[in-house]
Amino acid sequence: MLKETKSKKGAFIALACVAVLLALTVVLENVLDPTRNIMLFTVLKKGAVYALVASSMNLLNGFTGLFSLGQAGFMLLGAYAYAMFTIPSAARDSVYYLYGGSAIRFSLPELFGGGAFGLILGVLLALILAGIVAAAVAWLIGLPVLRLKSDYLAIATLGFAEIIRAVFQWDKLGPVTNGANALKSYPTFSSFNIPGGLRLSTFVAFLLAAVCIAVILLLINSSYGRAFKAIREDEVAAEAMGINLARHKRLSFCISSFFAGVGGGLFAMFANQVQAKTFTTALTYEILLIVVIGGIGSISGSCIASFLYVACSEWWLRFLDTEVTLGNGFKLPFLRNGFRMVVFSVIIMVVVLFFRRGIMGDKELTDLFRKRKPKTAAGKEGAK
Repeated sequence: MLKETKSKKGAFIALACVAVLLALTVVLENVLDPTRNIMLFTVLKKGAVYALVASSMNLLNGFTGLFSLGQAGFMLLGAYAYAMFTIPSAARDSVYYLYGGSAIRFSLPELFGGGAFGLILGVLLALILAGIVAAAVAWLIGLPVLRLKSDYLAIATLGFAEIIRAVFQWDKLGPVTNGANALKSYPTFSSFNIPGGLRLSTFVAFLLAAVCIAVILLLINSSYGRAFKAIREDEVAAEAMGINLARHKRLSFCISSFFAGVGGGLFAMFANQVQAKTFTTALTYEILLIVVIGGIGSISGSCIASFLYVACSEWWLRFLDTEVTLGNGFKLPFLRNGFRMVVFSVIIMVVVLFFRRGIMGDKELTDLFRKRKPKTAAGKEGAK
């Protein structure tokens, strides 16, 4: 009974924090000038997208113990699926001009009648389809790949991501994927801004990411989540307890891929265009680095690390790329293009050295609000 009360209290605190955060995004975007604070809103939107993708990767790597490096491939599938099903019919010929038009002749927002209602339903359905496509492909490749373990699984999933990226640039698939050219003209976060009214692009990014992360947290705290953790701790013991290892590994792999696909759709909304060359192995390593910095086994840590990573890499340290000349013509050493990433790499090394379990370890933010139990006399004696 006490544990249930604490769980409800933690859930209430988490919901309250999310509600305040969503309200704050609306206030900031409508009070601050977006042209003067463009980097702030860029960091907020990209950080929200990365938080979702990092959480999906943490579900697989941190909570199930499966070391996968195929996140960029699943994001690519989701981004392309979202873009292909939301490009307006009138814009398809101009987007696919090299291939004489698109093989897909409809747009989901238009199927729902267009306007605000059609936009909302069309985008939501497209994001769900993006996740389903990624999960379906994950199920197919998971049949042979999930028999592998540790580094071999990582290499296999990494190879899959590279194969997918090459296939989507194949000219034979041009009428569907537009080959090596970019897909554009689809709804983005900015499409949700009300003309002459509220700007809601950042709010939409946070809302969609928050809903998906909440579902991941509910899954982790369910019986399936406990099964995933048991597999991570000891596969032999988990199987002895009656857990079907193959089924639960495949389930974790597909769910993680589903949310990575949704994250890919959100990334497409953030970037305003989709191109296969964006989803390289470097993107997977970025997400993996965020998971490690935040804490393997902590969704809160992944979310916090996502915003810190994006802010440091693209905003706070950007001044280091600008040459500074003093009054006598003396140029400050090191301050030049590319020095920002050198300093950023050093900061990451320091964080990893001094926070070996990440910022949050395996704890969540709600754990910080729980009171520690006082040590009993027996406990004190044992400590002595």
